[in-house]
Amino acid sequence: MTKTQSAHTSSRPTGGLGPAVVLAAGTFAVGTDAFVVTGFLPAMAADLGVSTAAAGQSLTLFAITYAILAPLLTSLTSQVPRRTLLAGALLLLGLANLGTALAPNLGLLLLTRVLAAAGAALYTPNAGSVAGMLVRPELRGRAFALVLTGLTLATAIGVPLGLLASQWLGWRAAIGLVALLALVASLAVRLSLPAVPRSPSAPLRKRFAVLRLPSVRAILPLTWLGMAACYTPYVYSVGILGDMQIPPASMAFMLFLYGAGAVVGVSLSGWATDRSTPARVLASAYVVMALSLIGMAAMAVSSQPMPWLIGICMLAWGGSSWSQTPPQQHRLFEASHEQAMLLVALNASGIYVGIGLGTLIGGLTISYGGQAPLIAGAVIALGALVFLRATRRVLAPVAA
Repeated sequence: MTKTQSAHTSSRPTGGLGPAVVLAAGTFAVGTDAFVVTGFLPAMAADLGVSTAAAGQSLTLFAITYAILAPLLTSLTSQVPRRTLLAGALLLLGLANLGTALAPNLGLLLLTRVLAAAGAALYTPNAGSVAGMLVRPELRGRAFALVLTGLTLATAIGVPLGLLASQWLGWRAAIGLVALLALVASLAVRLSLPAVPRSPSAPLRKRFAVLRLPSVRAILPLTWLGMAACYTPYVYSVGILGDMQIPPASMAFMLFLYGAGAVVGVSLSGWATDRSTPARVLASAYVVMALSLIGMAAMAVSSQPMPWLIGICMLAWGGSSWSQTPPQQHRLFEASHEQAMLLVALNASGIYVGIGLGTLIGGLTISYGGQAPLIAGAVIALGALVFLRATRRVLAPVAA
């Protein structure tokens, strides 16, 4: 065996899923931070003396900042040791949330949300790519899924817990608990994550040249389409469920079913990606998403909607929505191992682009009735399926 072969063999990942579990704790903190504000937005607005719409700018600003900074910061910090970077990102997130909890006015609160988004933009993409580097190739899909499980658990559990905390202790205390969670996760990453090699040194222009690869150009737009499909009706889901005669007392349970479906979906997606092909997993997700949204649209116009069927659709909708990311990350990882961190960051940015696009489409269609965003989401999901099929030849060498 030559020295080159020996070096390659020794650098081959041999680890299990343990590091991914630690990294998932960080994504749980990030997800809770990103979503928890929606639960107490009116209380925050009243305390700061502004309108709910003005306070809602904190959510928009967080999303825009994340989308812009995720690929830029990932590239600019490529020479920072990964363990230090991840722990530092969570530290920034925790301190920013402390600032949010103490902010005396909207201006300072918005500044702290920008800093929190920067920490999240540094952490989530790098956590996914580091998980992929530390595990054996046959476990890579499950590692991606496990890291994402933190985000899905935040949707299903963290947000309701944050809402309860805000009701019992106030919204500032709830944000303070998110800060504590991020700081504890930072310490856990620092103490338990193994060392990870830095990315090869390269100028920014050369790094972003990876976007010229035909395979990358065929993969990234699918993230925009898939996330737009699921988020076109999601932001209006409470109103849509109300139109389906779901009583307020049952609304939280329906939203919990969506979150529970997301947790199950991302786990099954990672397992299936390792055993099948990413393209098949994605195709299945788009079909399930389209069918679940069409089923809910039928319930929205039915004179006697069936709550049990709506619950099943909510489960399927949540599962199909969140099952997209593990196979997408896997495809990008295979497209370019050298720029995997940047590509995963671009994918994370694309998720927020898709969310923004879906929210825009939902806003344009909701005036036509609750069924309109659902139908629009189903059409976009089917469009994603067509795009996936149309790009098969381009992706033939890239674990399509």
